[in-house]
Amino acid sequence: MRAKGLFLIAACVLAAILLLFYLLHIHHRTEAAADAAPAYPAVSVAMAHPGFIANQLTVAGVFQAFQEIDVHGKVSGYIRHIYVDIGDRVHQGQTLAVLEVPELQAEVAGAQAGITQSQQNILRLQNEVAREQAGYAAVHANYVRLKQASDQQPGLVAAQELDDALAKDRTAASQVDAAKSAVAAAQGQLGVSRAENLRVTSMEQYATITAPYSGVVTMRYADTGSLIPAGTAEGLNQAVVRLAQSDVLRLRMPVPERDVPFVHVGSQVTVHVQATGQQFPGTVVRYTRDVSNSTRTMLTEVDVKNPDLTLTPGMYADVTFNLEQKDNALMVPASAIIQGDQPSVMLVDNHNRVQKRPIVLGIGGANSQEVTSGLQPGDRIIIGGQSELQPGQQVTPQPAKSGLENYRQTSQKGGQ
Repeated sequence: MRAKGLFLIAACVLAAILLLFYLLHIHHRTEAAADAAPAYPAVSVAMAHPGFIANQLTVAGVFQAFQEIDVHGKVSGYIRHIYVDIGDRVHQGQTLAVLEVPELQAEVAGAQAGITQSQQNILRLQNEVAREQAGYAAVHANYVRLKQASDQQPGLVAAQELDDALAKDRTAASQVDAAKSAVAAAQGQLGVSRAENLRVTSMEQYATITAPYSGVVTMRYADTGSLIPAGTAEGLNQAVVRLAQSDVLRLRMPVPERDVPFVHVGSQVTVHVQATGQQFPGTVVRYTRDVSNSTRTMLTEVDVKNPDLTLTPGMYADVTFNLEQKDNALMVPASAIIQGDQPSVMLVDNHNRVQKRPIVLGIGGANSQEVTSGLQPGDRIIIGGQSELQPGQQVTPQPAKSGLENYRQTSQKGGQ
């Protein structure tokens, strides 16, 4: 019985060993089969699909004040008071500074005295006219009586007496005309005196320097007591302040020559200000209609309202133009395009094999490209690693990540 038990134990151990060898054999066969199976490279693919696409141009622009001038004095004088400093907001007509010009005040007084003198001279000459007219009336009446008597009774009045009366009559008439001419001359002189008074009074008003428009004082050049030469003095120009209109800013940017035909008054743009983080729409309001010979760009302007002065002249902004746009365009990622004499893409067919397909390009966006011929909606386009693939090669397609599809987004800034 003991020998029989030992035989059974030995048989069980042998069966276990044989089972173990069998399992090891099956495992090795599975690993060998797995090693022998072909490994196909994985590729990232994106679907060609219809949608909206725009040919965008992004250029850097700089904000400038809508108007900016140096405010000068029209007359020369010392600053009596200056009421503004840098950063002050002023409104149109507000007094910025007052000049002290004593000699100008003397000229105003002299001009006013000249008017008074002319008026008195006119009054005197008008009295002379009245006196001459009275004398003429008496002389003329005497001549008329002698003439009538001579006509009624010829020979009653001597011819010499009649001739003397006629001469006196004409002399008196000429004296009246001379007196009237003197009055007219005096009135003309009064006009000259008034014009001179107006001139010096206007010059006196220029001693008060006012703001020509509402804006911000960006620089102050003088202080109380400073001598300010007249703004018309050549070589001696010294401004009192610099004034900038900043409630509306000009955003100026250069448009490359190749994109000039797409820019028009009213073209819509998107403005992004990096310094403040603001982003807002804008409209082209003017451009030079001239391409610079040195830069081959055209200066273009967008007006930006800035009532709270959040934006400051000198800040930079990125301006994006939609040069061309189309709805229902067949689009593929721009990173999938293989450039060359004939643009092409690599796609994966229904059997997961690589095909190289020539295409015709349309509008190019920031990270998408329109294809007008060569593809159909739903085609699986390979993105990345095209140089390592060959037409007809078996691959394993995988959906592309959004970051891979859009990796050209930052590289497109400043062009198409």
